[in-house]
This record gives sequence, C-alpha cells and structure tokens, in this order.
Amino acid sequence: MIQRWLRFQHQGQVCFGTLEGEKIRIFEGDMMVDPIPTDLSTTMNDVKLLTPVVPGKVIALWNNFHALGRKLELQPPKEPLYLIKSSNSYLNPGETIRKPRDEGKVVYEGELGVIIGKTCSDVAEENALDHVFGYTCANDVTVADIIQRDPTFPQWARAKGFDTFCPFGPVVATGLDPAMLVVRTMLNSEVRQDYPVNDMVFPVQKLVSMISRDMTLYPGDMILCGTSVGVGSMKPGSIVEVEIGGIGKLRNRFE
Repeated sequence: MIQRWLRFQHQGQVCFGTLEGEKIRIFEGDMMVDPIPTDLSTTMNDVKLLTPVVPGKVIALWNNFHALGRKLELQPPKEPLYLIKSSNSYLNPGETIRKPRDEGKVVYEGELGVIIGKTCSDVAEENALDHVFGYTCANDVTVADIIQRDPTFPQWARAKGFDTFCPFGPVVATGLDPAMLVVRTMLNSEVRQDYPVNDMVFPVQKLVSMISRDMTLYPGDMILCGTSVGVGSMKPGSIVEVEIGGIGKLRNRFE
C-alpha cells in the first residue's frame, strides 16, 4: 500500500502525518518507527509544508543514467560517483530558490530522492531495500560554470551547495517500486525532462549497498539518484516543477 508522509507546521507546531487527498491525518511518535495515528486531522490549505525529512546528509550522484552518459560521451562508471550537499541547501516545497551572488548559469536537475529508514552499514544488495523508507522528488540545483572554473580543483560541493539549492518533497512515498518510476521536470509549464528511473547505471538497491560500504547511512539521510537528459538553465522568475507519479509534484520559484 502506498502512503505519502509529510512534515508541516500547524498551529505553531511541527507535525507529521499522511496525505489522504486534501486531508492530512496527523500522527505522533517517529515517522519511520511505529508512528502512532491520532484522531486529529487538518488540510493542505491550513498548513505550511516543510521538507518531509531533515537529512543528516544528502548524497548526490553523478553520471548515473545511461542516456545522459551517452549524450556526454561518458563511459558508465565502475562505482557510484557522488558528492555531499550541505544542509544549508535544503529548501521546503513551494519556497524560493535564490540566485547566488556568483554570476553563473544556474541549472535545474530533476531527480528521485531515496530516503533511508534504517541505519545501514555495509549492507548486502539483496537486503538494501529493507533499509529504505521511501522516495521523494528533488531538484539538485547547480551553478554549472563553477564546477570546472579552476582546472586544478573541480568545485562540485560549492556549485551544488549554495543556500536553497536542494529543494525536495512534498512527501515521502512508501510502498513504491523505484524501477517503475518516471521523473518529469517542467520549466514554466514546459516539459524539459521525462526519463525512466530504470535507466540508472546503479539501481536503488545497488546504490544503497555500495554507498553503505563507504559510510554509514542513517534514518532520514537522502540519496539523490542523479539526473538524465534535459538539464537546462533557469532565469530569475522561472517556476520549476519536478513530478514523479505516485509521489507528487515539487514546485519552486527561482528568483
């Protein structure tokens, strides 16, 4: 059964619950460990949406889709290539992505986010999905020009780590098969990306397993699976939306 979990501010408190149409059923306790349903509910119109979790770290993949690799004439990597996005970049659904002072081309990258639900370290691939809580929509915003600006040091962390450069949400959906998902990114209502998740070089279970050999993954941590063809620049005033069937639509303005 698919459930869509979300965090929100309601009557001055941070709460969480499940989205059922426009109604939100409020829970108590721990979202990922035996959450307790209450008799309380509210509606989407009466809350302020927050990021559905607060990750300790966000791991973002590079060159993880065959289609984009072919376009860029890159060989598929032998192991996951990734960086870590900093917590200052996290942005709530509906809030504004801010243009940094640095002048450069700011691009959107619609992606699937994998939310870890159980601590895992050196987990076997066949057990990896047992450690996944659910899936969300994400936009791995990047100042593309910065990455190779200094030929002695590729600046991935800086290019992707500006304030507001990691919007994600609006929910974490459980009970989905990630291999069946499709990521669509719209810029000002025009579809720019429309790609299947099953084109990944490293599918979700392999990503979780291989990354957990390098570092322990904790509940709430998020893996951004990388993006595919259709990445493009945003101009101030643009609306960018990342939509994944079964999860929902993440919408942010760029100013």
